Amino acid sequence: MSATSSSPRVYTVGFWLMCLSSFLFFMSFNMLLPELPDYLTRLGGGDYKGLIIALFTLTAAISRPFSGKLADTVGRIPVMVFGSLVCFVCGFFYPWTSTVAAFLGLRLLHGFSTGFKPTGTAAFIADIIPADKRGEAMGLLGVAGTLGMAFGPSIGPRITAATSLNTLFYLSSGLALLSLLVQGTMTETLPQAQRQRFTWSLLRIHWSEVLDPQVFQPALVTLLCLFPFGAILTVTPDQSQALGLGPANKGLFLTYYTVASLAIRLVAGRASDTYGRVPVLRVSSAVMAISLGLLALAGSSVTLFLSAAVLFGLGSGLNSPTLYAWTIDRSHPERRGRGVATMYIALEVGIGLGAVLAGWLFSNTPARLPYVHGLSMACTVGALVYLLVGVREKQTVPAQ
Repeated sequence: MSATSSSPRVYTVGFWLMCLSSFLFFMSFNMLLPELPDYLTRLGGGDYKGLIIALFTLTAAISRPFSGKLADTVGRIPVMVFGSLVCFVCGFFYPWTSTVAAFLGLRLLHGFSTGFKPTGTAAFIADIIPADKRGEAMGLLGVAGTLGMAFGPSIGPRITAATSLNTLFYLSSGLALLSLLVQGTMTETLPQAQRQRFTWSLLRIHWSEVLDPQVFQPALVTLLCLFPFGAILTVTPDQSQALGLGPANKGLFLTYYTVASLAIRLVAGRASDTYGRVPVLRVSSAVMAISLGLLALAGSSVTLFLSAAVLFGLGSGLNSPTLYAWTIDRSHPERRGRGVATMYIALEVGIGLGAVLAGWLFSNTPARLPYVHGLSMACTVGALVYLLVGVREKQTVPAQ
């Protein structure tokens, strides 16, 4: 944190407001995650648990080309505002879903929130932070999001137990509204010469606008490293209960994971600025692979289960800001929105595939959990191998 005090012009009020907005946004939808599998089961959709995450990420992935293009034409802030607005509306309407189809439809709609808000956020941060501080800045922004992810799953089940599930849904909606209001205080960073008024024609997307080939390498690593996250979101609430941790602790794995991720971001946020993006990603992929191996071997051991959560958090805490910084390094300054959107498409595909395959492999049978975590481990090992033999650069040259 000393960089913040010694470089006051780097971390402006706008940067810290963005961190606050991200904290509120991530807390809003993450606080629901531990409760949604049971909620869907009570509606009669226990066999569709994998779709809770998969549908959310499907819509997010589909919306990325649009959010990337709009961030590069209309502006960063309108894109973020739209994402937060969707999160606000969906949280408000969850209590009104009384059928499996309605619930899954709302999850599909809810995915637009993460399809837009993080894309605009990353482009905004890239605009205001110098290239040699990107890794550190993305780490600090990640701290804010990680805090939201830590508090959300931790307090969600407790709020439900103390009040009701509907109260949790309305509180989630209220936090998204606060995130939206914070964004309204910020100044647009897209250069005036690039800005256009929104027209429906901007929603016509050509294939050349969907993916940015310049960011193929970070996108592939993102897909492989985020597959395990989709699987973990799907099965760890059930694994927690199978271990006897109780309904109030369904989000305990995610809490340990996010606290560890937060800790490593605080102390190692500048690592990729100092040692290079690729070397840091090699270390983080190896740590994630080890953690998933422990998770597969956890059996009835709560200690191994939570140790795996901590290691997975440490690996992810190094991995995430480095991937963001590497993506921005490789993006053209006038197409940062598209570059970030490409990386997020890979992220959503990874999470979605992880969730669907985990739900299918798990099939509400705890004995199958090692297969789920073994498949996730194979993905992170694949990322490590690619980073070792498929990526020759050791230090990326940041785009100014």
